[in-house]
Amino acid sequence: MGIVFFGTPRFAVPSLQAVLDAGEGVALVISQPDKPKGRGHALSAPPVKELALQHGIPVVQPARMRDPELLAQLRFCRPEFIVVVAYGRILPAEILNIPARGCINVHGSLLPRYRGAAPIQWAIINGDQETGVCTMLMDEGLDTGPVLLCESMPIGADDTAASLFEKLSVLGAQTLVRTLRGLRAGTVVPKPQEGAVIFAPPLKKEDGRIDWTRPAAAIARQVRGMYPWPSAYFYLGGERLKVTKAHAEPGSAAPGLIVKASFSVLRIGTGGGLLEIDELQPDGKKPMSAAAYLAGRKLQEGNETIS
Repeated sequence: MGIVFFGTPRFAVPSLQAVLDAGEGVALVISQPDKPKGRGHALSAPPVKELALQHGIPVVQPARMRDPELLAQLRFCRPEFIVVVAYGRILPAEILNIPARGCINVHGSLLPRYRGAAPIQWAIINGDQETGVCTMLMDEGLDTGPVLLCESMPIGADDTAASLFEKLSVLGAQTLVRTLRGLRAGTVVPKPQEGAVIFAPPLKKEDGRIDWTRPAAAIARQVRGMYPWPSAYFYLGGERLKVTKAHAEPGSAAPGLIVKASFSVLRIGTGGGLLEIDELQPDGKKPMSAAAYLAGRKLQEGNETIS
């Protein structure tokens, strides 16, 4: 008996590596299908698949979770545990019931806060001061299973979704190994989730559109929480501009009004305070500082608005 590992993106890579480093036998890895990438649309393998192949672990990339061949392979492995880290699909009961000791999920929040697909992003957007990871025994609900271990960490003032992903992926890997050892030793016991339930639905591209009637501090959190995807953005004269770095400043001005656009400073009025844009990205170009952008475009202070 060993472990079957379900995972797809880079977030799951430290967990798979940690399991291997701990001497766990991984019999099979399940990952999402390869996807087209880049201008040439060449198929690109998920990061978890690449790591598994480096270690000689067989990889299966099913199109459907109830595929009879997949179920047969899983049953043939007779796994002690199935470990799921950012796989990207909901596992049906037919799979959940296969492992002898259950399916363990590594989730990037302090459950039951932020159940769902985008817990890391929403923690930043909503202004949380801390986040963390929980391991849990999976059931058929959306992140509703009993928790095993939870570890918290602060959210830094400059943390973006990208930086927090990296930190939590490492913390999640460490917590996963402790969970496996604790379950076998009997020192880790499943406990029902307690506290207020908050959902973290998937982000859509349109969620990045900046509403300038909101306070500057909230918009700055939106910028950090939606970096690198879908990115916060606004329109200026029909041109879409992504905001990749910004911070709130004191002051007052009409929402969307360009208050200052000179001496390397770009400040915009909001529903509360001013938003200073530190870095932005025009469509089709690389991110640039506000100073570089202003050097190539003259904006009218005090009488030009953005949407």
